[in-house]
Amino acid sequence: MRVLVDLARCQSYGQCVFAAPEIFELTGPEVLEYDSAPADLLREQAERARAACPVQAITIGPAAGPAREADALPPRTAAADADRGRR
Repeated sequence: MRVLVDLARCQSYGQCVFAAPEIFELTGPEVLEYDSAPADLLREQAERARAACPVQAITIGPAAGPAREADALPPRTAAADADRGRR
């Protein structure tokens, strides 16, 4: 699961902290820190936090894919490179 907070929208009301203290934390007067990739077993908490946010700044989605775009591509081989040269 991936959690994203639109910090431009967030007004630091802290409702997410009450709903999901294992994911969200206010570390200063208006400083929100959060786990962007919490364990799936915390999904219910994340959903409660999303619903509790008065400005709808929290988005929950599937876990992120590969860290780099290149990791999502199949490995290059000499045969594949040669085939590209023929086109």
